[in-house]
Amino acid sequence: MNADPAAQLRLLDLQALDAQVDQLRHVRANPPQAAEIKDLLGKRADVDGRLRDQRIVVDDLALAQAKADADVEQVKARRTRDRERMDSGAIADPKALERMQQELQSLERRIATLEDEELEVMEQLEEAQSALAELTSAIDELDARLGELATARDEKAAELDAQIAEVSAGRAAIVADIPDDLLALYEKLRASKGGVAVGALRARQCGGCQLALDAGELAEIRATPADRVVRHEECQRILVRTPESGL
Repeated sequence: MNADPAAQLRLLDLQALDAQVDQLRHVRANPPQAAEIKDLLGKRADVDGRLRDQRIVVDDLALAQAKADADVEQVKARRTRDRERMDSGAIADPKALERMQQELQSLERRIATLEDEELEVMEQLEEAQSALAELTSAIDELDARLGELATARDEKAAELDAQIAEVSAGRAAIVADIPDDLLALYEKLRASKGGVAVGALRARQCGGCQLALDAGELAEIRATPADRVVRHEECQRILVRTPESGL
């Protein structure tokens, strides 16, 4: 392949521009906040799971307390009815009155037992609600930090997008100076050579792979016409001859 030496030199400008864009895109794809965001998302998933479990515990205990309250009120209502019957004088039979008094004593004991159970459930509910509040607060703190990190990441991404657009804006002018066949070779090599398709031959070294060329290869290049596109035998990248090539 032949190409004007000036066009070959423009490949170096294009490579420099594309390398800068690649670096900016790499930075954009790997924001410094990514590791912390990943760690916090893992923690949030764990806390969120425990939060769901704790809500179930609170709901169950709330139902248990409601049942305990209802049980106490039911027995108290029965005690009130029995007392009212005794106080009204409706029970005249001494034995029936004695049985009623014994029943009232039994109801008092039952109420005491139920109130103890009610208090225990209430304490358990308070503890569960406190744990739920702590988990909710932890989620809020994690979300706040994740929001801060996402904002910083997105702001930096927007800044990098602007830089990429600014740098890329000069690409068309460079491409216009490069023949289509040479540009096609450049793009093909960039895709297969980790983004580096061309290197300057400077101080007898390939700027693409950084390897020194031996005397025989240098002699061959020296004898090659200036408009001939040279490839490095070792890495197959395009070698652009410059005044510093050492030929």
